[in-house]
Amino acid sequence: MKTSISTVVVFLSIFLISTVSFAQNNRLWDDNQIGWHAFFLNYKINQSLSFHGEFQWRRTGFVTDPQQDLYRTGLNIKLHQNATARVGYLYADTYSYGQIPLNSLGMEFPEHRTYQMLTLTNPIGLFQISNRFMLEQRWVGTFSSKNLERPDNYIYLNRVRYMARVDVPLKGRTIANAVPYMAAYDELMIGFGKNVNQNVFDQNRIGILTGYRFSDHVRIEGGYFNQIVQLGRLVEGKNVFQGNKGYIINTYLNF
Repeated sequence: MKTSISTVVVFLSIFLISTVSFAQNNRLWDDNQIGWHAFFLNYKINQSLSFHGEFQWRRTGFVTDPQQDLYRTGLNIKLHQNATARVGYLYADTYSYGQIPLNSLGMEFPEHRTYQMLTLTNPIGLFQISNRFMLEQRWVGTFSSKNLERPDNYIYLNRVRYMARVDVPLKGRTIANAVPYMAAYDELMIGFGKNVNQNVFDQNRIGILTGYRFSDHVRIEGGYFNQIVQLGRLVEGKNVFQGNKGYIINTYLNF
């Protein structure tokens, strides 16, 4: 009972911080409509190890314009029935989008990333509660001139992430095959280290989803998605935030 209460408190605290604190007037806002399409592959090697592969096709204007292409791989290590660790690598291409681009030159830029992750699950009655902790080491490409085709420098950044998620079946008492379900999650991202600039608060993501588990191998979910991003630079002496709202569709394949 204490675990469930503490999880709910953390979940609500993150939500309040990420909404109320942004109501100040000394900030610029750039609102975008987004559509995220994610494909996850999990291949079981043995009882303790599995391979993770992932591609995310992220768009603005819902589907018309590119926001980011993301490729992630990793090795899952099952530590306990309710605890899984993962180490891996990510590559992403981030495009210039919105009224105020992420970098000052308005150019597409690459990112290389390594990460370590721990996911803890805790079923309580009908609810499947999960807590995900992630540490990222990021190398973000930068350009000294718009005439360059490739970045001439990479900035090293650190980021820590925490996500709380709750899943509940819409029939029966567990999320089994041929069972629809609902889910809600909130993820907070914090930058740290000597190269972090304005965006110590980096991002907050909220999702409210419905899903269906077709079999042990296929599960699909989708719904409303809200992403708040703080830029790492000032514009006109003000902090800049993106308010990206739209939908997300996740497809999970397990073999």
